[in-house]
Amino acid sequence: MAEIEIDTERVADVPLLVHQQCRMGIPAVLNEVIQPHGNRQGLSIGWLTTLWQGFILSESDHRMSEMETWAARQMELLSRLSPEPVSAKDFTDDRLADVLRYLGQDAVWEEVEKRLGQRLIRVYDLSNDRIRLDSTSAAVYHDVEEESALFRYGQSKDHRPDLAQFKVMLGALDPLGLPLATLVVPGDAADDPLYAPAIAQARQIVGTGGRLYIGDCKMAARKTRALLQAGGDYYLTPLPQTGATPALLRRLLEAVWKKEQPLEAIWAPTVAGDDEGDTATASRLLALGFEASRERQATVDGGKLAWTERLLVIFSPSLARAGRRGLAQRLQRAEEELLALTPPRRRGCRQWVELEPLQKAAQAILRRHQVEGLLEVIYERGGKSARCVPTEIGLAGLRGGSVTRFARGVNPKQSTRPGDCWVGGCM
Repeated sequence: MAEIEIDTERVADVPLLVHQQCRMGIPAVLNEVIQPHGNRQGLSIGWLTTLWQGFILSESDHRMSEMETWAARQMELLSRLSPEPVSAKDFTDDRLADVLRYLGQDAVWEEVEKRLGQRLIRVYDLSNDRIRLDSTSAAVYHDVEEESALFRYGQSKDHRPDLAQFKVMLGALDPLGLPLATLVVPGDAADDPLYAPAIAQARQIVGTGGRLYIGDCKMAARKTRALLQAGGDYYLTPLPQTGATPALLRRLLEAVWKKEQPLEAIWAPTVAGDDEGDTATASRLLALGFEASRERQATVDGGKLAWTERLLVIFSPSLARAGRRGLAQRLQRAEEELLALTPPRRRGCRQWVELEPLQKAAQAILRRHQVEGLLEVIYERGGKSARCVPTEIGLAGLRGGSVTRFARGVNPKQSTRPGDCWVGGCM
């Protein structure tokens, strides 16, 4: 009787990962978009990428050098999963590098992203009426070449200006988070110019007209709003508190302060109790606000565009409470640092003999904590002492050379923001 040879392979989660990629259409889309050299043999780009991603996700290992060894131990499994013949040499690091080279071409990647996005929305019947746009930065820790095209020093959102970074702009379906558009740019690139190409990529997948684009204040550039309006889409973005916006907000709020503008309350119902019989509900105030409008004009593709823009002036009680807490904390920290400028006379404590340096130090503290105009600092000159011949200068001192009180002149219109101004396309 011939001996029976038994080979044991660990299946794990690889079949599930490969099946999910097939449902997403990854092998088919990659084979449609990427046309390799005619003399290329072995696994197609689509199936090589699919099985490689199965290895990365299953083993949590992105090293190309480990893929061939792993595949040699899984030959039977991979042969059953792939409709194409499979060998261990299909997964050498040079063939995997070919995959990265193809996907690294901008035109190829954009086409792959577009077709995958269209397929996912169609197959899973996803709602595509809301798209959220936002950017972020990712820092790198390795040495950066001076002429690096991607890793550069710029404004760090991680508060690490000492690290080089690259920037990513992402457009995703809201609230699902499915990526529609991805832009990778150098770390010193500005955010504002990234919205137009991200919108163009998203429109290739979801189409033009009737979609709502949501973004932060950097999306509020007039060119970006005009681009969306010209395509028949809508936008929702907060206006940045720069330029003419603060004056516009004050003008809109004058009628509220005079009690001439009625406010609309937005309530969120909260269910109390889990039992079916306990259906008592309580409402929680989410916001107060009102709507105004203004006429806007811009030039798009050489033509004049005019539209009516909606202004939503919103007051959030929770945001106001957080603002008041933050203001109180900033005032407390500023007061403590100002007190520390003029400590009591003792060994090792610096005493001020000139007014101008002390004023600059105090103003720097007020500016750093954003409490200028909210704390009144009084400078008093103390008398001569037996041990210190120069005259000492203190802040609001009941005794020369020390700080004992502050006059808090808090203006309610400065201490908490009374409202945020959001804009939306005419709907």
